[in-house]
Amino acid sequence: MTANAARADSVRAEVENRSMSIGAVLTLLREDFPDVTISKIRFLEAEGLVTPDRAPSGYRRFSESDCERLRFVLTAQRDRYLPLKVIREQLDAIDAEAAEGPGTRLLSSARSAVAPATDFATRGGRVSREVLIERTGVDNAFIAELMRNSLLSSGPGGFFDEDAVRLVEAAAALANFGLETRHLRAFKVSADREAGLVAQIAGPIAKGKGTGARDRAEELIREMAALSVTLHTQLVKAAVRGVLD
Repeated sequence: MTANAARADSVRAEVENRSMSIGAVLTLLREDFPDVTISKIRFLEAEGLVTPDRAPSGYRRFSESDCERLRFVLTAQRDRYLPLKVIREQLDAIDAEAAEGPGTRLLSSARSAVAPATDFATRGGRVSREVLIERTGVDNAFIAELMRNSLLSSGPGGFFDEDAVRLVEAAAALANFGLETRHLRAFKVSADREAGLVAQIAGPIAKGKGTGARDRAEELIREMAALSVTLHTQLVKAAVRGVLD
């Protein structure tokens, strides 16, 4: 039996016993979240989003429910880019609903509450240009125009990621209102300036000492990004209000 097969058997045994080590939880989560780390799990625990039991020896012991809560959080961050404050509010609402009735419905609630804005048939970070075109409904010329205006870029090997899919969808929707891709460069300039401001704050935190420094920085970026979207929306509404009056 290979080492990987033995590890998989060990994880399955822990799941069946309803008590998992942090390593077993990491193995399960990495099937859908390849970038998750033990440091990330500990960070989410420190933030109060999951509260595993402690064995007499002091080691963390996670239940199946704990694992589903972690999956809920990671899905919300990946698919909706939600800050922890919003995710915590969603979890509190789910807990309150579960307390009113028998049993727990965390898994089904997680799937509905943080379902992606677009229903992607495939997951992962590698999307070819052909698949990008198929999933967004645009043509190759539109993709080329976005790239020419520095609004879209591909990664190694010419592949795109899921964020690129949503970017193209948003650009195509704006194009339906009559905005050409060259008009969208204003959004890119604004985003670059915002990114610079966020980096000035998050950069030193990410380079700080102690466990979870990078996770704290990523959460700060997520929080500031969500706030900047709200601020941007309100500023645009205020600026064009005169047109409607």
